[in-house]
Amino acid sequence: MARRAKGRSVNGIFLLDKPGGMSSNRALQIVKRIYGAAKAGHTGALDPLATGMLPLCFGEATKFSQFLLNADKRYITTAKLGQRTDTSDADGEVVEERPLPDNLSAAQIDELLQREFTGLITQVPSMFSALKHNGQPLYKLARQGIQVEVKSRQVTVFSIELLAFRGDEVDLDIRCSKGTYIRSIVQDMGEMLGCGAHVQMLRRLDSGPYKAEAMMPLAELEQRVADMGSDAALEDIQMSLDALLLPSWSPVADTPEVLLSDSQTRALCNGQRVMLDSFEEQPLVRIRDSGSDKFLGIGEIDTYGQLLPRRLMNTQDI
Repeated sequence: MARRAKGRSVNGIFLLDKPGGMSSNRALQIVKRIYGAAKAGHTGALDPLATGMLPLCFGEATKFSQFLLNADKRYITTAKLGQRTDTSDADGEVVEERPLPDNLSAAQIDELLQREFTGLITQVPSMFSALKHNGQPLYKLARQGIQVEVKSRQVTVFSIELLAFRGDEVDLDIRCSKGTYIRSIVQDMGEMLGCGAHVQMLRRLDSGPYKAEAMMPLAELEQRVADMGSDAALEDIQMSLDALLLPSWSPVADTPEVLLSDSQTRALCNGQRVMLDSFEEQPLVRIRDSGSDKFLGIGEIDTYGQLLPRRLMNTQDI
């Protein structure tokens, strides 16, 4: 017999502004406990050093988390020039110090960034990344002193803007594809400048369709609950928390939508393919029931006009 999940059924996405000094999983567990949710997951870990956008998926929203893992991201970072650390960030130990080039200017740094770090680039992920080797995160192996060969990968940097240059610090605004390691960009930039560098500050602002202004700091979430007081009814607290969630379909909000009739909805929920009257071949569509306006899930439309389900919501109540 399957074990029943502890907690209540919560569906939706919470945009957490993750604090520094905390792992993404620890932040997830705290918010999951606040919500009393039975099921939750995050969409791409941030290093403990990093702060910012960490979308948390609850319940049925976890079915669509892959679209956020694959989404483009935006970061701001501060690079510390002249110092190289064993982790390529400020959490590590300084392993080398080198002087900055004479008369180094913001224009020189910007020219290097635009020439070497925009468009399709090749980078080698840090041994202190969350990338896995034989099922183990690289950072766990690195902390044990185990070195493995890390394959290079190609990523896309859509833009990299130099925001400020203060002696031995460089502030950057980076828009990039999934899988881009900011530490690798900073480390490689430092080597090309001849002085070394590491990440001093890292903050994720955007993830896919979600923008920085929509996130909520963990401290603010905790304060909201505290402000309701110990006398507040549990149902009122839960309603207040649930009002902060984005809908489960928000990761695919920009995809075309298909509306189904009642009979088509029943057929789809019974595992049948649905033939559409008018169609255009689409690799990904959102599916909604026209009568109840309920989001049913995602699918694709093939060349014959058949709607093929890919991931469906729990539709037992339809």
